[in-house]
Amino acid sequence: MKKEKSCGIVVFHDDKVLLIKHNMGHWGIPKGHVEDYETEEETAMREVFEETGISATIIDGFKEKITYSPSPNVEKDVYFFVGETKEENLTPQLSEVSTAQFIELEKAVDTITYLSEKELLNKAIHFYKKLKS
Repeated sequence: MKKEKSCGIVVFHDDKVLLIKHNMGHWGIPKGHVEDYETEEETAMREVFEETGISATIIDGFKEKITYSPSPNVEKDVYFFVGETKEENLTPQLSEVSTAQFIELEKAVDTITYLSEKELLNKAIHFYKKLKS
């Protein structure tokens, strides 16, 4: 069994959350593969920037893992952080992402394609709202 590792950030901005629509059609949270020299946080911030063109800062205290099999004999761990951005101008990485947009929190959970990411987003929203209250 081959192991893969990716990292991403649930990025909040003005009571909205950043989602991307992949060229294959599914909606999700920006994430990508860890490079040899990177920390998980560095990977997450780089991937958000590459896929959406914005910089996000990670908020301490939230780290969740989703594990799934993207193809036969491959197991992938994806670590998610919570972050924020003040930037609004999104530039999708068109080689992978057809759309990047900030979506209202309640609508975002319905928009995400995969159940494991919906559940993760709910945890992230709960964490973020508690932090801001």
